[in-house]
Amino acid sequence: MRIRTLLGLCPALCLSLSLPAAELPQSQQEAREQIDAYLFEAARHGHLDMLAVFAESGFDFNRQDAKGYSPLILAAYHGHAEAVDFLLEHGADPCLQDRRGNTALLGAIFKGELRIARTLMKAPCAANQRNNAGQTPAMYAALFQRSEILDALREQGADLNAVDHAGNSVQTLQQLTAP
Repeated sequence: MRIRTLLGLCPALCLSLSLPAAELPQSQQEAREQIDAYLFEAARHGHLDMLAVFAESGFDFNRQDAKGYSPLILAAYHGHAEAVDFLLEHGADPCLQDRRGNTALLGAIFKGELRIARTLMKAPCAANQRNNAGQTPAMYAALFQRSEILDALREQGADLNAVDHAGNSVQTLQQLTAP
């Protein structure tokens, strides 16, 4: 079923999407799961037309799947810069973390998506927000040898002396990955 049709079936369904799943009847839970699947797939594949349908419907772009991935995290990780821009313009929270504490910025750094990383670095959380392992964006940039991003984070005031839960800092991570 096409997403526009699904969202148009019942205005009450869209309103119920903000309720906890346990409070919904089984049929609405199933419809909600299907709509969420469409949302996450649209973000994962950068389908702006589908994302626009969700935006027109007033959909919450800060929804998260079972792993804690939001549409923004998925779009950033998979390199869809236009989708990242669209989601940010429509209220996606760049500071939102997945179950491991990783943000869209960390995903973009990991994947080497420099343009997306630069966009996400404009968020107030970007420079020193830590994941569950205590790693910062600067640590990710050092670990994955993204010197351009590390330089930009340094200019933005990133704490280059921060230490993660394993005792690693930007400097030790750069030494580990040096050729």
